[in-house]
Amino acid sequence: MTTGTEYCRTLHLPSEAATEAFAREVSLFVRTGDVITLAGELGTGKTTFARAFIRAMSAANGEPEVPSPTFTLVQTYEETRLPVAHFDFYRVADPEEVPELGFPGLADTMVVLAEWPDRADAFMPADRLEITLSDGDSAESRGLTLIGHGDWALRAARMEVISAFLDAGGYHGCTRAFLQGDASARRYERIWPAGKSTAPRILMDSAHTADGPPVRNGLPYSQIAHLAENVTAFAAIDQGLRGIGLCAPEIFASDLEAGLLIIEDLGGEVYQDMVCSKKADMTAPYAAAVDVLVKLAQSPLNEIITLPGGVEHRVPKFDEGALEIEVELLLDWYWPAVHEGAPPGEVRERFFAIWRGLWPRLDWHQTVWCLRDYHSPNLIWRAEETGLARVGIIDFQDTVQGHPAYDLASLLLDARVDVDQETERRMLEYYVEQRRRADENFDQSAFAECYAILAAQRLTKILGIFMRLKERDGKPGYLQHIPRLWRYLDQTLQAPVLKDLRIWYEEAFPAAARRTDQAV
Repeated sequence: MTTGTEYCRTLHLPSEAATEAFAREVSLFVRTGDVITLAGELGTGKTTFARAFIRAMSAANGEPEVPSPTFTLVQTYEETRLPVAHFDFYRVADPEEVPELGFPGLADTMVVLAEWPDRADAFMPADRLEITLSDGDSAESRGLTLIGHGDWALRAARMEVISAFLDAGGYHGCTRAFLQGDASARRYERIWPAGKSTAPRILMDSAHTADGPPVRNGLPYSQIAHLAENVTAFAAIDQGLRGIGLCAPEIFASDLEAGLLIIEDLGGEVYQDMVCSKKADMTAPYAAAVDVLVKLAQSPLNEIITLPGGVEHRVPKFDEGALEIEVELLLDWYWPAVHEGAPPGEVRERFFAIWRGLWPRLDWHQTVWCLRDYHSPNLIWRAEETGLARVGIIDFQDTVQGHPAYDLASLLLDARVDVDQETERRMLEYYVEQRRRADENFDQSAFAECYAILAAQRLTKILGIFMRLKERDGKPGYLQHIPRLWRYLDQTLQAPVLKDLRIWYEEAFPAAARRTDQAV
């Protein structure tokens, strides 16, 4: 049960395997900075829990030795998904010894497991997960009381919701493993149904996100930019894509209100991994990805999608308000990180005046479903399939009605991997050839102009987003992509239609002001 900022739950764990399984479940929800306390008498399973937790966090790197820190008092693990520090305060005689062991300091950069937390009670943070183990009614059974404080109250409650969803869907006892997601708040797991020979499936955990503060005309950023706030959008767009023969995941179970889906694991290789390995010939994968965009451009898709049960989703229009608030991220986040303070008023005014002169040049009569994040992390190459089925598509919940050039620019000016100019040129030509083959009136020059405008818009937005991820969300890793974004932007700004924008960038962000090392 949840009361205020505290959540309490009691479980009966019938065996040591059940204790280990629950430890693995907790590991799926942790974040850097978490403190998990393990209380209970000697022999009640605290170290069993800790070992299972650490091994689950190490799944990608094999199973490490996990010695009890009874004598060393602290054991750290750097090769886990997130760094882990395992403390055992049993032998601490004086609370003044606790900081000497690195607590709570290590909690700033690691996940902390703390056995015998009462010996370090004065140093425990307000936000924490308390786990107390006790003997059960048999040698292996245990009672477990879980109390989540602060942010952990929400996560612990979410754990129970997800467990009930899995049980109700026939997935009780399934094996669950962490699956790396994207930059959003969505969380993913790969699950293997117990006792079945079926392929693994994906659990998508996307609780409804509360609107942020109003930023313009009384509306929050998410509404102005038309970002999905629940899984209904994903389910609806998925239905539409599958309906025209594209490879989007099958949905096996859903609870739209709770924000939970169990979807198909499309298998194959992620485009991003293929490009980064430098071993794969990407000609066929990129051409097939372009074929998908041609299919989208030629397929009339509904503005309103009705899901089973009658739930409706309206695909929003990628209007000027959305386009503009996205480019504003550059001024709100990137500018202050590399300059001192906010941009001067005249700089902002000129910036918006240029963009407002560009929006009318977009052909709004050519709107299609614009998936919006159509790039290498969200595309899966399924070489064993044929035709359009070779390209698996994920992460499309923010789909809007927009210009077809947007997704092509997203693919060929990929923020996460290098796409050379020759590949961009060839794939652009291939796209135009396919469109003209189906429509002799296809206007290549008008499309090229829209491509340049939307490419510049997207790159400008992402510069701001990646800096926001660093400054607001504590994710500096995205800054590694900044030089690539500037290279793409420089080549895009050579388009004649972007002359004024190019001059603005040259004045506002000369080479020295593009550096991000001072922001790291």
